[in-house]
Amino acid sequence: MIRSFALTLIVLLAPAFASAQATSGIALFEQRCATCHNNRTPENRAPDRVALSQRTPEQILEALTTGVMVANAAGLTDAQKRILAEQLALRPLGASSAGAVSAMSNRCAPASMRDSTEGPRWSGWGADSANTRFQSAQAAGLAATDVPKLKLKWAFGFPNSTSGFSQPAVVGGRLFVGSDNGFVYALDAKSGCAYWSYQAQAGVRTAVSVGPIAGNPSARTAIYFGDLKGNVYAVNADSGDLVWTKRADPHPLTRITGAPTLDAGVLYVPLSSLEEAAGSTPTYECCTFRGGVVAYDASTGREIWRTYAIPDTPKRLKKNSVGTQLWGPAGAAIWSSPTVDVKRGLVYVATGNAYDDPAAEMSDALLALDLKTGTLRWSKQVMPRDTYVIGCSPNDKVRDNCPEETGPDFDFGNSPILRTLPNGKSILTLGQKSGVAWGLDPDREGAIVWQRRVGKGSALGGMEWGSAADERLAYFPVADAQFGPAEAGGLYALRLESGAEVWHWRPTNDCAPGQRNCLQAMSAAISVIPGVVFGGAITGMFRAFSADDGRVLWEFNTARAFDTVNGVAAKGGSLNGPGPVIVDGMLYTNSGYAYLGTGIAGNVLLAFAPEP
Repeated sequence: MIRSFALTLIVLLAPAFASAQATSGIALFEQRCATCHNNRTPENRAPDRVALSQRTPEQILEALTTGVMVANAAGLTDAQKRILAEQLALRPLGASSAGAVSAMSNRCAPASMRDSTEGPRWSGWGADSANTRFQSAQAAGLAATDVPKLKLKWAFGFPNSTSGFSQPAVVGGRLFVGSDNGFVYALDAKSGCAYWSYQAQAGVRTAVSVGPIAGNPSARTAIYFGDLKGNVYAVNADSGDLVWTKRADPHPLTRITGAPTLDAGVLYVPLSSLEEAAGSTPTYECCTFRGGVVAYDASTGREIWRTYAIPDTPKRLKKNSVGTQLWGPAGAAIWSSPTVDVKRGLVYVATGNAYDDPAAEMSDALLALDLKTGTLRWSKQVMPRDTYVIGCSPNDKVRDNCPEETGPDFDFGNSPILRTLPNGKSILTLGQKSGVAWGLDPDREGAIVWQRRVGKGSALGGMEWGSAADERLAYFPVADAQFGPAEAGGLYALRLESGAEVWHWRPTNDCAPGQRNCLQAMSAAISVIPGVVFGGAITGMFRAFSADDGRVLWEFNTARAFDTVNGVAAKGGSLNGPGPVIVDGMLYTNSGYAYLGTGIAGNVLLAFAPEP
């Protein structure tokens, strides 16, 4: 499963496939650059891909057009050179000059951040380390009766950006959000004025986790996030100064897509990669990436433990017809945020598909790792033999090293949700791209308590990014865009203890023949407060539903232009990937995550509050 993170001119990846531009960028590198840059010797000191990724796209483009790489770039069009430069740097041209808060008109008056341990908050992906995506009435500050009165309060435009794909965090009265231009911003949560910006080495796809930091006299609170080059950061939440940074994994195609989970002074970081796209290039030595989790001391960045989803180191397998060495086992990327279970001393992660045959038994599975050591305590695979690489679907084989059996790409993008049932027992629930919602028993090594099909499922279907659960029900948004207007979209409420359906909502999909931007696929994560479920569609329509019966209580079309508090030209588009955040009487969402030509690009963060 290729988990999405688009840059300004490159919609790098979508939930199931690489965009043509991302794949062409990888292919250009393999054809024109890899012979030297992938084979360093004492005589050949050309920087490898990791070293190249530390450079700006402007520096790489200059080398291709007027510098040392002119001969190698002979025959490339200007557009190809831009794609190659931006794909290697994983951020758009112009990001450095346009993205900083210093260039904006909405600077906040200097003020210290409030205590991060007090007051309403939404930190990380799921609002809590159990990844419920549930916000209590007290923290939400928003009742079901307030929802019909929601009005847009302010909009913030991401400069030099075409994809709003990072979920904000709100802690201590401040909002922290990443962007595809590589900047992370600290805003005032009520007004949208800007305190500071920090420039990461690549686009920031993850949600932001926030917490106190120990033993650092210059920082009381830190924010934690990852970027598209696989770097992890701790940044002073008050000033925007770097506290520490680490590269999470040496594999050159590693990236951080799922949000790091912060719990009790430890940061749990999931590992995903771009290697599914690279595998479509015959000259690329596919595949060597293994999904995993790295645990860091949140205060210092010291690595505590590292566990790979596939324990075996990849080995040489065979060569393809052009002589490229192939490797395995590989895959089982972790695209979602880890879930912490303090009671059992475990951290749960859900894995993606395998990249080669035979499919690793840890792919498409739920893994339970020891919190202190990372040791695998148990695993539960729900989809065996799901081997998938771009270009190797049964109807689209473009290379001779495809797996003998190609799987359906039914991996997990949802985080596991941990909930306590009325009888005191616990349950783990999550949705899968197969369209199946699962209830698993954490006390019986993930034994299946219930399963319920709510979507048809496909590489772009079923449950994509995030489900939610309150104390009694689990809620599952359905994408199923691949099946067209008649099947796309939907929202289901199931009982936590049994998986029995309580209600479901189906959208109206009034599309003209061949039209796709009207699909009501609900790929984005959803969120819930007492009595209300919030979710959006790739049309840009943002809705609130009654948690009792699924009635639509409120809706707002985000796919339009907005006046912004920071003076940046901005428009909304598809709601996909990150979900709504509800804190202290405010509702926030990004808008504008396009993918596969079916979505609508945009670059805006929207903030709503009820009005009389």
